[in-house]
Amino acid sequence: MANNSRRNFFKGAVVLATMPLMATEATQKKQNSLKLVHITDAHMDLGSPDTVEALKMAVSYLNKNYPDLDCVLFGGDNFNNDMKADSDALVYKKIVEKLHCPVYHVRGNKESSPVNDNQIDLDAFKKLFMSYKELTVEGKDWAVEKNGTLILGLDSCIEHKNNGEYTKETLSFAKKMLDLGKPTLILNHHPYTNYWCTTDKKDIHKYVLGNSEETIKELFDYPNLLATLSGHKHIDNIKMINKVKTITTRGFIRPLDLDEYPMRYVEIQGNDVSEKLIYTIED
Repeated sequence: MANNSRRNFFKGAVVLATMPLMATEATQKKQNSLKLVHITDAHMDLGSPDTVEALKMAVSYLNKNYPDLDCVLFGGDNFNNDMKADSDALVYKKIVEKLHCPVYHVRGNKESSPVNDNQIDLDAFKKLFMSYKELTVEGKDWAVEKNGTLILGLDSCIEHKNNGEYTKETLSFAKKMLDLGKPTLILNHHPYTNYWCTTDKKDIHKYVLGNSEETIKELFDYPNLLATLSGHKHIDNIKMINKVKTITTRGFIRPLDLDEYPMRYVEIQGNDVSEKLIYTIED
């Protein structure tokens, strides 16, 4: 009995001794891992009930099938901003904040181009969607750190325009955040390249970030910039610029088939970025 007691004591001591190490390893693994979903161009519109139901379906689908997400990023044109006052913005906010994880948003041209003065403007958008306490907000841009990765929400919109560009203030903010040296992911609305290879100058002007060459020169040489997430054109694309994985996600409003609305699942492990398109499936 004495030998058994001594043996059990030592077993217990070994378990207790290794528990801090196991906890440290688990914490470190979590710190180097980020799981998120990118949804862009949902174009939720109270005048089109299907768009409202589609967004609700996405929330239900992610809550059920992706319970370990760290956040969901909404990439602009989230709602059409064509209803009186902030009525559509409030419905959108109520729906997406039922996700089990934090949600973060940037504007698209719909949010920055109210049909008239009755819809929300930049100040209203900031109050509704940029007041989360964990965000560092500067001007119309924000940053948040998740598990050791820095996410930058950069506003590429021009008021009352479909085309976009980064202001000097936005580029300065991005560089200041990148200078911290943390692995970084950028979320914005307008893509950086003419990846669909159009020759129509008006199309390029409307869809490609207006100062993309300057932006690539200023930001894309940072070794800690891992990836970018954009939308606007509604066409899916993955392109490497320097060593940055530049991702444009298919518009949520463009389902493959009935009830199959597209989203992008992204996983970051250390400096490695993997991604795939996923689709809502109604239960």
